Amino acid sequence: MKCIAVDDEAPSLYLLEDNIRRVPFLKLVRSCSNALEAMEVLQQEKIDLIFLDIEMPELTGLAFLKSLTSRPLVIFTTAYKKYAIEGYSLDVLDYLLKPIPFDRFLKAVNKAYEYHTLITKQRETAATPYLFVFAEYSLMKVDLQDILYIEALKDYVKIFLLSTDKPIVTKLSMKAMEERLPAAAFMRIHKSFIVALNKISFIRKHIVKVGAKEVPLGDSYRDALYSITGNGNAG
Repeated sequence: MKCIAVDDEAPSLYLLEDNIRRVPFLKLVRSCSNALEAMEVLQQEKIDLIFLDIEMPELTGLAFLKSLTSRPLVIFTTAYKKYAIEGYSLDVLDYLLKPIPFDRFLKAVNKAYEYHTLITKQRETAATPYLFVFAEYSLMKVDLQDILYIEALKDYVKIFLLSTDKPIVTKLSMKAMEERLPAAAFMRIHKSFIVALNKISFIRKHIVKVGAKEVPLGDSYRDALYSITGNGNAG
């Protein structure tokens, strides 16, 4: 896993670098003394995991994380307990308090590795009948056949299922969600909606009915949907 370490305190950064180098499946791409440096790295190459301090000058770790539309996995490393609740609300994988014992560090990175492995396998195997999302402080398995539709909610998506009235809410962009779903089975029909094609019961002008829900059909998505359903432009 390609990772970066972000901390404005040199001793903490050195310790983090040493811990990372002791783990065979981690590759340290760069150490950053502030969030702006980290932002530059993310623009240049794909990073799988960020070790992120919170209280930093110019841009805090929390503000930096909130600014990312598509983010790697994140483990907070901080001397302060007070940010734990906000950290978990941002769906970080773990929250490590300094000084960080190596066994606690290893537990956190093993969790990250397991999650990364699951996601990688899903992307490589189009036939995978399920996906895992991080929600409610846990990795939750979602069967693709159970999905009715997905709705964007600011920085989150809500996954609506056949099996329950309660949607799963997870910190993902719509673009990231699209990339994790098989294109043959799911389609984005609006800037805020992705639907399971086999759950559509009818299409009428600006409306698509999925299960018991009527969702909007965006103008820019209409022709693509009609071409897939074989109806031409039904207007």
